[in-house]
Amino acid sequence: MSIALIILAAGKGTRMKSDMPKVLHPIAGAPMLVHAMRAGAALTPDRTVIVAGHGAEAVSAAATEHDPDAAIVLQSEQLGTAHAVAQAAPALAGHAGDSIVLYGDTPFVQTETLERMLKARQNHDVVVLGFAAADPGRYGRLVMQGDTLERIVEYKDADADIRAIDFCNSGVIAAKTSVLFDLIEAVGNDNASGEYYLTDIIAIARARGLSATAVACDEAETLGVNSRSELAQAEALFQARARSEAMENGVIFYAPDSVYFAYDTMVGPGTLIEQNVVFAPGVTIENDAHIRAFSHLEGCHVASGAVVGPYARLRPGAELAENVKVGNFVEIKNAVLDEGAKVNHLSYIGDAHIGAATNVGAGSVTCNYDGVMKHHTEIGARVFIGSNTMLVAPVAVGDDAMTGSGSVITRDVPAGAMALGRAPQINKSGLALKLLDILKRKKKKREKET
Repeated sequence: MSIALIILAAGKGTRMKSDMPKVLHPIAGAPMLVHAMRAGAALTPDRTVIVAGHGAEAVSAAATEHDPDAAIVLQSEQLGTAHAVAQAAPALAGHAGDSIVLYGDTPFVQTETLERMLKARQNHDVVVLGFAAADPGRYGRLVMQGDTLERIVEYKDADADIRAIDFCNSGVIAAKTSVLFDLIEAVGNDNASGEYYLTDIIAIARARGLSATAVACDEAETLGVNSRSELAQAEALFQARARSEAMENGVIFYAPDSVYFAYDTMVGPGTLIEQNVVFAPGVTIENDAHIRAFSHLEGCHVASGAVVGPYARLRPGAELAENVKVGNFVEIKNAVLDEGAKVNHLSYIGDAHIGAATNVGAGSVTCNYDGVMKHHTEIGARVFIGSNTMLVAPVAVGDDAMTGSGSVITRDVPAGAMALGRAPQINKSGLALKLLDILKRKKKKREKET
């Protein structure tokens, strides 16, 4: 069946105390909006429509960066959820399948839950996602008769009996696209807020003889984010879920609560992650790797058997092959390290390729930036780079070559050669004592003058 997603992302979010549109506040390194889009994208929709309003340009940029095919429509006035969904009608003209309405500030609805809603749609005209609330508070209530949803009553319009119901409305709705917009056209704003409620379509559908039902999900899936406090709660919820899933998949932790995942982090079974490791977006770790404490990884790939850290930083474009070792206070950026290569201490490797079984000594740097452009360093296999070597790119070091410690390498080094690029040492007898005496006298003179 053809599926369309309608994602509401027009709210300003005044309680966030931020100029940034609410749906762009990040959870696990991605805007809340992207989390909602990812959940729906797993249904392989043929159309995705984002309803933007406040900060529409920024919302549009974030949405289309994630899905270039997403259509953006504008809700210039925020007149309620039914009004917001109505703005998507032109973009979905002629759509013959079902539409699912999602919310950009409700990031945790699971794909499996949406699939259950679509299954229920086979027997009902409209399907609403509900949840049993521990504290129903000000949520809209779902009034059920058996498995039939009779109506949704907003808290402001509910009497005491309705408010006693704990089965609450998430706002997520599935219906045939043509039916959805036909029902919305009949929605009025005769209510306590003077808004056009999307929830009113249930009563309208029932009055027309259409069937409606509700599918239940865990309350955590429906968490809406409206404040900084709720954003922090959402982050904590995501991290707890990500760690739990990782452990179920065979990932080993020393202190799981200290490890932070991004929304797209992939870690294979058997990998050990020590404490205080942070994964930014774009990281894939294969099976049986070892990420040591206090390391930060972003936009990189780490193969099986590799060891990273402690206190290492892998930046975008870092590619570590099997059994590579990247040690303490080492930074790798846009560089490929072939199998068994080692960069163990206090080094920077950027815009480079390092061959198999090569060892890079402590304090070595690929000097890749000339102030205007970046340049490439090519290091072959089984090379020994002496400690504190400066490799001034563009430069190449051939297989089985060596560089002497403290060298500045500005020209290519042939395979098998030893390169020394440092000034000769000169010892001046007694000069250290003379210089020290001069400095002491200068210091004493300054102290007298002050």
